[in-house]
Amino acid sequence: MAAKLRIRDVERIVVDVPFTPRCQQWNAREVWQWRISEVIRITTDTPGIVGYGETILHYTWGRVPDAAIERVRGGNPADFLGDDSLGAGLQMALYDLVGKALGVPAYRLFNLPKVRDWCPISWWNIDMPPEANAAEAQEALAQGYTSYKIKARPWWDIYEQVAAISAVTPEYFRLDLDWNNMLLNAGNAAPVLAELDKQPRIAIYESPIMQRDVEGQRELRRKTSRPLALHFGEPPFPTVVRESVCDGFVVSGGVAGVLRQGALAAAFEKPFWLQLVGTGLTTALSAHLGAALPFAQWPSVNCLNNYADDLLATPLEIRAGCVRVPEAPGLGIEIDEAALDRYRMQPPYEHPAPRLLMSVVWPGGRVVHYAQMRPQCWDDFWAGNQPAQERGVTMEVRPDDGTPEWAELFARASAAPVRDQR
Repeated sequence: MAAKLRIRDVERIVVDVPFTPRCQQWNAREVWQWRISEVIRITTDTPGIVGYGETILHYTWGRVPDAAIERVRGGNPADFLGDDSLGAGLQMALYDLVGKALGVPAYRLFNLPKVRDWCPISWWNIDMPPEANAAEAQEALAQGYTSYKIKARPWWDIYEQVAAISAVTPEYFRLDLDWNNMLLNAGNAAPVLAELDKQPRIAIYESPIMQRDVEGQRELRRKTSRPLALHFGEPPFPTVVRESVCDGFVVSGGVAGVLRQGALAAAFEKPFWLQLVGTGLTTALSAHLGAALPFAQWPSVNCLNNYADDLLATPLEIRAGCVRVPEAPGLGIEIDEAALDRYRMQPPYEHPAPRLLMSVVWPGGRVVHYAQMRPQCWDDFWAGNQPAQERGVTMEVRPDDGTPEWAELFARASAAPVRDQR
């Protein structure tokens, strides 16, 4: 059937999928645009065979170019499998389409044997105060998750965050911490990780220091009892293996790239997370990849829990920390067409940045005010201008309250971080 199948049309449907209330509150500082998803719908000359995929437009390894849509239109979808240049949503929809045409689940199209029926999956949140983390952890447990990956940041007290999560979770619940290099160097990181090593909930540390720091990574590996993970590609993979700088990886990108990274990791028996962010569509593709990649052993990071709607007619099954790999043809899911209509968005496909003041407060009343998380706040900490990880630190987030005082401070902070003392 696939040999005769032809693509009739490719439709772009942009939707604004709401976050859950707590995620909305904290995502507003820097990932507010992740709500916007472009769903690709491919129709064919064979009635009933339709493929779906999605691209999180403001967080993706590749948007779908107009030229790619023109290239596939009228063609056999099987001819385009494995082409990462098509972009996230179009590539995903093609795997869905070909799987349906052949009557096989998408994992059968990767030319690899199936290694698992259930893939580990993680709850994920942007950085939050300890009490919000604890509430998210409880919700994660209620929805069948046993692993939680959080953003460790020097503007929150990571020790309090871990303690708050530990207080409301059972002993088997696991916590992964991602610093995005915010500890900067091994001198800063070693005592922090040594203290956190005492916490039984913690499973993995991701990118605690600058990934390019080969010597620092080796030193941290010697000093910590937990695995260290790096984003695949920095340092280059041969350097990582030769210098033994990490225990595993964050793997992301298009299908061909993910399969290639997965094969390299497997050759050296390095486990990894699959990091593919989106609603139920992307999570389904991640499950298919996890079914075929032996070393996709760490819980995938799909951020599905951030969304108030998964865009699916029937939710994916998540139980005991794993998502069941769909066995129906293609991605094995049914799209909720009513949800696509309900959330359909008109151009421009973006939301304005919320007007927020972010004030980092340290013990003793030291304060620095920021008008942007990225690049302003991130760059200030990456530059080493602020403490790397101090106990008792917190962040206060204040929306525009209409007062002249707020407006004056926001204007100053927009020009540069404002240092203050309470």
